[in-house]
Amino acid sequence: MVLGVKLSRLEKKGSKYYYRGRWWTLNKPVKSTAKGKKMMVLASKIVDGEKRVRIIHFGALGYGHNYSRKAKMNYLTRSAGIRNKKGELTKDDPWSANHWARKVLWPKGKAPTGPKTTPSA
Repeated sequence: MVLGVKLSRLEKKGSKYYYRGRWWTLNKPVKSTAKGKKMMVLASKIVDGEKRVRIIHFGALGYGHNYSRKAKMNYLTRSAGIRNKKGELTKDDPWSANHWARKVLWPKGKAPTGPKTTPSA
């Protein structure tokens, strides 16, 4: 099991942390550097009493997100049941792509505003 990196081991400047060659604000999504993904985030989580971090890439390029009320309802319903290998729901786990897609790309309680398709850039 991957436990991430201890937050206390990272260099800190203000509210930013240096990790893997760049400065990050915790839990703030940015455009992804991974091929085929829309966004990434340095997600933090408490593991065994210590705050740890991990990079999470989420959202498939080429697919739209949050573009209609019906699509949003279908996605949120379907993704609410996604489980990890241990059988735990991933929607509330900050180290899961599902959590971040639901939070950023398909936010509950907001009107649909996203594109039908995403340009492959």
